[in-house]
Amino acid sequence: MRVELDEPKCVASGQCVMAAPEVFDQREEDGIALVLDERPAGDSLAGVREAVAICPAAAIRLVQ
Repeated sequence: MRVELDEPKCVASGQCVMAAPEVFDQREEDGIALVLDERPAGDSLAGVREAVAICPAAAIRLVQ
C-alpha cells in the first residue's frame, strides 16, 4: 500500500502526525503535512488508516 497526500487540500491540523508520527511530519513554515514513508508496513499501517479516517480535509489516501 502507498500513502498519497493531496497537499493543496491539507489544512495543517496535524492529526496525521499524531496518528502516525513515523509516517507523517509537518513543514516548519506552514504546517502542511509531509509523507516520510510512502510505503509503510506492519504497525505503521494502522496509524495511517487512522490518519486517513480523521483527516479533516480528506487529504490522505491509501492506494494499492
